[in-house]
Amino acid sequence: MITDYAGEELYPGDLVAYAARQGNRVRLADALVRRVTTRIEGGRLRPMLLVRPTGIESGFTKRRSLRSEWISAEHVRLILPDATGERDR
Repeated sequence: MITDYAGEELYPGDLVAYAARQGNRVRLADALVRRVTTRIEGGRLRPMLLVRPTGIESGFTKRRSLRSEWISAEHVRLILPDATGERDR
């Protein structure tokens, strides 16, 4: 079970908010969770999410691409559970 920082469980299809870097700055971005897993990094088990940004984010400079990316679940917050309806199938 992988959770956000408030303890809410995360599943594929959930809409989340996370901190994303752009150059020297950090912005908040919304994304859909594609995959939930764990990895061993530095000898510790770390929760990881494959997310696809939605294009809705803070900042005035647009993101160049909406490619999927791996992020750590440490600083992620659940916005809307099952936003794509994947769990109903």
